[in-house]
Amino acid sequence: MSRVMSSREFNQNPSEAKRAAEGGPLIVTDRGEPAFVLLRYDAYRRLAGESGPSLLDALRQDEPEADFDFSPQRIGDVARPVELG
Repeated sequence: MSRVMSSREFNQNPSEAKRAAEGGPLIVTDRGEPAFVLLRYDAYRRLAGESGPSLLDALRQDEPEADFDFSPQRIGDVARPVELG
């Protein structure tokens, strides 16, 4: 459940803001309008899609046993001239 705190309250008591964000997102208002959201870093990472390794990291094969030759089969000449006209 989200909690709301004014920017003035946030500035006066950042420890309370951190405690409030432990239970879920904390909405910080500026002149009565929602302006910022404070949340735990692990929750941010999940929202940002950073919960696991990147695709590059998942496909990377740095181990010595992963060294192999790769010769893909040619599928023919797929390039053709462009017709402008």
